[in-house]
Amino acid sequence: MKVLIIHNAYQQPGGEDVVVAQEAVLLRQAGHEVIEYRRSNHEIKALNLWNKLILSKQLIWAGDTVQDLKALIQQEKPHVAHFHNTFLMTSPSAYHVCQEMSIPVVQTLHNYRLLCPRADFFRNGRVCEECLGKTPPWPGIVHGCYRGSRAQTAVVATMLTVHRWLKTWNEQVDVYIALTEFARQKLIQGGLPAEKIVLKPNCVDPDPGMREGGGDYALFVGRLSSEKKLLTLLEAWKKLGGIPLKLVGSGPQETEIRQFTREFGLEKVEFLGQRTRDQVFTLMKKACVLISPSELYETFGLVLVEAFACGAPVIAARIGAMAEIVEDGRTGLFFTPGDPDDLSAKVAWAFTHPQEMAQMGRRARQEFEAKYTGDRNREGLLNIYRLAIDRARERERR
Repeated sequence: MKVLIIHNAYQQPGGEDVVVAQEAVLLRQAGHEVIEYRRSNHEIKALNLWNKLILSKQLIWAGDTVQDLKALIQQEKPHVAHFHNTFLMTSPSAYHVCQEMSIPVVQTLHNYRLLCPRADFFRNGRVCEECLGKTPPWPGIVHGCYRGSRAQTAVVATMLTVHRWLKTWNEQVDVYIALTEFARQKLIQGGLPAEKIVLKPNCVDPDPGMREGGGDYALFVGRLSSEKKLLTLLEAWKKLGGIPLKLVGSGPQETEIRQFTREFGLEKVEFLGQRTRDQVFTLMKKACVLISPSELYETFGLVLVEAFACGAPVIAARIGAMAEIVEDGRTGLFFTPGDPDDLSAKVAWAFTHPQEMAQMGRRARQEFEAKYTGDRNREGLLNIYRLAIDRARERERR
């Protein structure tokens, strides 16, 4: 099969980029041909003043993307187009090109951009669903949710509104991929057609391998930002005495978090900064438990599954997709979101019950092998591509 992968990278690299590269490799390893059309929001830096002023037009309908894709499709004649992100430089105009040229379209929904101008249902430190189901998504404009700017949010809201009116989301995509059932239900609530949304989680590939034995520290891996609720984690650590905690990552809240640890004498909290993926896997294999205090509506939570692959159990806030991926008492433990007392109690239990945590780690590894391997991901992808091709043929017959 010949697959056209379309992805617009953000200025800050993230999990989406990892998934895109990973799935391309999986397909090529199985002998499928992969063509990639990539753009990046770093292109904005090279624009002249006039082009920056008319960037809102690019967001809604990118003429250069239309020309590029038409030429690429004419030359390569792919069997299916798999979209990951069109925001900002690619724009939803790319879907229309594919449909015009009879190329079936698959879209993986890595976030909630089609329903929320900010893309994550999070505002002022809490979950916010005010824009869910609204056209236009005017509450986001009122609150200036995108980059803290009402003007910039208005541009994003206009893009969403125009393409809802054009029925782009309902008619120009043959199959949507939701990463969890929680995300799928939110997307249906937001107006996407339920019959077009299938479930396929992300994967961890290559397999990092199961660890041997547990560890003597807790581990956090992720962006050091407000939605990840690091302060909830550190409030819990004030009650935990001498248990070591390692923090992997960086972000806008790092200075505040470091100041908090100094103020309260949290000497067992260690900042490791950014680490390579292999280094993260090594840290996971030596950890007693991975902790995810985030109160964000994650669409998936790749770091949880990476921990599972290494045989590390997880302590997570019982919210969103995390409450679906982790099974309480089997592959990890839940705590009440935003409750440092409950979190500290669960961590204390974990460190005083090593045999139970080791058993959870083995079950976490079994969960990875059952659901999240590269082979299972590739099989799921190919089935979805076949479904999209069948649906495109049905549409043309009508």
